[in-house]
Amino acid sequence: MKPQRTVIALMAVALLVAGCGRESGAREDGAGGPAAPAASGDFGTLSDVCKSGTPGSTQAQGVTATEIEVGVFSDIGFTKNPDFVDAAKVFTSWCNAAGGINGRKIVTNLRDTKLMEVRQRTLEACREDFVLVGGSAALDGLGVKDRLDCLLPEFPAQVSQTANTGSDLQLGAGSSMSENVNPYTGFQDWLINEAFPGSKNAIGMINGDSPITKVMGDKLTESFAAAGARIAYSDLYPISGVSDWTPYAQAIKAAGVKGLIFYGDFRYLAKLQDVLTSMNYKLDWIDANANSYNKVFLDSAKSSLGQQNNVLDMSGTAPLDAADRVPAVQQVKDLFKQYAPDSTITFQVLRAFQSWLLFAKSATACGAELTRACVYKTAAKETAWTAGGLQAPVDLSKPLADQTRCFNVQQARPDGWKSAQFSPNTDGLYRCGFTPYRYKADFGQPATLASVGKSLADLK
Repeated sequence: MKPQRTVIALMAVALLVAGCGRESGAREDGAGGPAAPAASGDFGTLSDVCKSGTPGSTQAQGVTATEIEVGVFSDIGFTKNPDFVDAAKVFTSWCNAAGGINGRKIVTNLRDTKLMEVRQRTLEACREDFVLVGGSAALDGLGVKDRLDCLLPEFPAQVSQTANTGSDLQLGAGSSMSENVNPYTGFQDWLINEAFPGSKNAIGMINGDSPITKVMGDKLTESFAAAGARIAYSDLYPISGVSDWTPYAQAIKAAGVKGLIFYGDFRYLAKLQDVLTSMNYKLDWIDANANSYNKVFLDSAKSSLGQQNNVLDMSGTAPLDAADRVPAVQQVKDLFKQYAPDSTITFQVLRAFQSWLLFAKSATACGAELTRACVYKTAAKETAWTAGGLQAPVDLSKPLADQTRCFNVQQARPDGWKSAQFSPNTDGLYRCGFTPYRYKADFGQPATLASVGKSLADLK
């Protein structure tokens, strides 16, 4: 592949995985907006997530008597996607106004990987940061062994590559196609067996022609076959996009596809749907995936939203339209209005907030003598973590792959993303209790402390 095409392909992968910022290493102290008077450190159902106090004399890296340096990974210099930076700014502004972590202010170090510089940013974080929180990098597997070697805990918003997904010293990452199980099993079973049974033998799949996105297709092909479904159409498209999606739309129609899974930039999906709609071909459903949970997709696909049924699985994350029922969601909206009024709340933002809350609650519980070992081990004791109501309960004391899961469905409508109707819901917003399909093929394994000659006993 020529260098220029390689860069374009990698850009598309980054947009797929994560979906304007400052230079790498720049510090953000959370002072980007007006501080609320007498701010409360309560969040949703959580009390005293952040609060004032008298810090101790800990010797932990990145911790002083007044500050805690936290690293935030992002490909922002490449993708220009500000979600993780926005979430960090809003959360730390609120937390610091409430007193910080027992009196210590959170200061964030933006680790801008610019897509390809994951290892460089990891090594910088190893030298300076206390922990990593609320970020993501498309090629995160490039730095995971360095992170484990320097015993740096991570509370990521998202994970992308198999080597990093479920790796040691990592908590709260949430569902990902890079797991060794299919986290969307419940959602997909609902689609093909309950909501649209006529689509079970007429599933189509389009993936970007990249090693990262192609493996997603291989995984889903195995998972759907195990569920008794049939892939009627499967194709790849150049990861840099195509000028005309008509041939793909025609192939979808010719194969009689009724349910479509699309892995790639959601802007490309919008273009494909426009062609399908112009051909008067309507699918039963299109899995737009959670990266499309944003206003940009809705604007790009506005001409076809009334015809095509776009749905996505929030994987147990409370959606924005649940704000009237879930105080934690309304609180996120209020905080963004206060500290980042020009920014939008996406799925990635909601995931980042869940990670920030896990870190902050655990760090505050550790008291004045703050250490990495205390924060990590305290977080790992959460057996029904809900991030104050932002997500369905998760047992962080067990590996995610060994747990039953929850799903909840959003549907794209001309007036925005809305909760789809499906019943019975076992847990209010969510349907919980399904067991994710475990792949038989070997798609790789996450990195461990043992792989770098370390153990949990080394964490101080």
